[in-house]
Amino acid sequence: MPKLSYAKALNRALSDEMARDPSVFVMGEDIHLALTQTTTGLLDRFGPQRVVQTPLSEQGFTNFATGAAMAGRRPVVEYQIPFLLLLVIEQIANQANKFALMSGGQTRVPVTYLLPGTGWRPGWGAQHSDQPYSVFAHLGVKTVIPATPTDAYGLLTTAIRDDDPVMVFAPMPALGIREDVDYADLAPIPLGVGLVRRAGTDVTVVAVGHLVHDALAVAEELAGEVSVEVFDPRSLYPFDWAGLAASLERTGRLVVFDDSNRSCGLAGEILATAAEEMRLDAAPKRVTRPDGAVVIGCAPGLDLAVQPSRAQLTNAIRAVLKS
Repeated sequence: MPKLSYAKALNRALSDEMARDPSVFVMGEDIHLALTQTTTGLLDRFGPQRVVQTPLSEQGFTNFATGAAMAGRRPVVEYQIPFLLLLVIEQIANQANKFALMSGGQTRVPVTYLLPGTGWRPGWGAQHSDQPYSVFAHLGVKTVIPATPTDAYGLLTTAIRDDDPVMVFAPMPALGIREDVDYADLAPIPLGVGLVRRAGTDVTVVAVGHLVHDALAVAEELAGEVSVEVFDPRSLYPFDWAGLAASLERTGRLVVFDDSNRSCGLAGEILATAAEEMRLDAAPKRVTRPDGAVVIGCAPGLDLAVQPSRAQLTNAIRAVLKS
């Protein structure tokens, strides 16, 4: 069975959707060079009319994508680094994401915003190390963060076919992950449907993005001590609250493992909703970056120290079991 890498899965999804639907095209800065490897080979196959290299004007080409979508195209906009999204929140959240409502459903804006390298890696720097997915989920923009190559393919495919704007965050630490696949089994994955990656009975760990793999490793290490269920939401907005509630009915305890800042982050929302609406037999815990972590991103040693770790997750699991 062939192995599929995360980056290749994104590339394959783009290629398959461009071949299936001539209205799909990709655009971004230096996209002809395929610096992130997600657009490798697309220029040769589809030409410069459908693989569009943009000027260094994020606000300009993001609005261009909105107009193209309103005119019947399905653009995929690639942003190489996450801080660029902070320049275009207005264009995405306040314009593209509201046109359908403002037009009474007469106008759809099927744009996919692809971030093929979000989050931390050594030496990535303060301005490149953000995980801003919770911002867009908060603003009501459909947001997904695949953990595996199969999910990267399936969720990106679904995003491209969706008639609304969709954010696709591909975490930097996940890009090298490979898995055995049967290419015939690759298929779209619905938004808002989470997945239990490992069944358990004592505690539910909700792990976001690449941290799914760390959570599975911790669950295996603690197997003789505690039965850990690992829940991967896959889609952050809409979120699979029913799937999480079903998991907590089995375990009654909750830890959230999230690579974004603590205050006003996704982990806090998951804990709050679980506390309001679901079965909890003990106070829940969250393992995240500390507040303001990104401001030290230029110091690699300090940057590494603020990343949520397996050791922190282990301690949190043990703490909820004692409470």
